[in-house]
Amino acid sequence: MKITHVFTDHYRIPLPVVLSDSTHGDISHFGLIAARVQTSEDVEGLGYTYCVGDVGGTAIHALMRDDLGPLLLGQDSDCIERLWERMWWHVHFVGRGGAASFALAALDIALWDLRGKEHQMAWWRLLGGHDPRVSVYAGGIDLQFTREALLAQADDFQAQGFRAIKMKVGRDRLSEDMERVAAMREHLGPDYPLMADANMRWRVDEAIRAARGLTRFDLYWLEEPTIPDDVVGHARIAREGGLPIATGENFHTVYEFQQMIAHGAISFPEPDVATLGGVTPWLKVAHLAETCNLPVTTHGVHDLQVHLLAAIPNSSYLEAHGFGFDRFIRHPLTIEDGYAVAPDRAGHGIVFDWEALEEFKC
Repeated sequence: MKITHVFTDHYRIPLPVVLSDSTHGDISHFGLIAARVQTSEDVEGLGYTYCVGDVGGTAIHALMRDDLGPLLLGQDSDCIERLWERMWWHVHFVGRGGAASFALAALDIALWDLRGKEHQMAWWRLLGGHDPRVSVYAGGIDLQFTREALLAQADDFQAQGFRAIKMKVGRDRLSEDMERVAAMREHLGPDYPLMADANMRWRVDEAIRAARGLTRFDLYWLEEPTIPDDVVGHARIAREGGLPIATGENFHTVYEFQQMIAHGAISFPEPDVATLGGVTPWLKVAHLAETCNLPVTTHGVHDLQVHLLAAIPNSSYLEAHGFGFDRFIRHPLTIEDGYAVAPDRAGHGIVFDWEALEEFKC
């Protein structure tokens, strides 16, 4: 199928509740940048990416609209690897990750959606077809919640069908983190999967001290203990801290994952299809992790990534993210007793409510 049109849109969407973590502070909005790729046979693929607080949304949209989208016109939509490489090298000098990977992701996702629709196959089947039921956890963005609100949120998560929860750490005093994790562990019980996410808050020595203190709470993993650029530091934290390390939401190339894995610095690679460059590089990370006997988790855009984890044999937990687009999606993610279920609709199966989104268009 030949690509005839590429449409892009940018939305700034308020969150129902102000969320908080140790890096971004209070978060009241997020940016949604969408791409629709149409073919000569009147098939349309939908792709999208996002940004926290809509910081960078205008730049990502401009890259999609002005630099990457035009490269696709007249091309064969089935040649996804070739198109991905063409887009990657077109913006390589100014991008090589960062905003360029966000923009590339939205278009690559749209191309894979087209392929699924062309073959009338759901993504999870098209990409491997391992198991449509994927373990899922609720990703709380709750650093500044009171202890009462934190525990009430945990109860609400469980009522929604979650059987694993992640909370934020990285407050000004480590003792506060310890008290809050202790309260959550007591509230949830001894065998309940509980993760903690520091959002890069600590130096390496601080992260090691925190990890050692948190080991008594039997955390499933400690996420993003320090900056993503410090590969050697992550290896030290993994070696000396005593907790499994999850990281990768701030990686925007396959090569960053390769370096972390090669240094033994990561237990749970955490690619985000909407910020890594799309489905094409996401699958490469997953297969790389499999060859190193590592399970893959995810960050964000759970409606897309449920398919990706359902396609591979080395899946860990899917994160159901606080930036969910449920109010703008015709068929929100189904969660049943601790599992998310990948749908069998063609492609990724996501249909936006464009009329509801129109109010927030930039």
